[in-house]
Amino acid sequence: MEAVAYSNARSNLRGLIRKVNEDSEVVFITTKEMDEGAVLLSKSDYENLLENAYIRKSQPNVEFIQDQWKQAKAGLGKEHNWQ
Repeated sequence: MEAVAYSNARSNLRGLIRKVNEDSEVVFITTKEMDEGAVLLSKSDYENLLENAYIRKSQPNVEFIQDQWKQAKAGLGKEHNWQ
């Protein structure tokens, strides 16, 4: 994760937005008060974060996903033709 000072982030905001969108990188924006700061990430990464948090709120969902993952790793998955 790249850290950028607030003043630099402000003067290069467009470039930072482009970077997080193109590279899926997160940028930590620092302030003089080190406990205050912000994180800049792409909209798609943010939406993915929210979706994963929502899915993980449900224990049955988590258990289902874990079970399916174990089956796939054991070679028990099924191949699908999506066309």
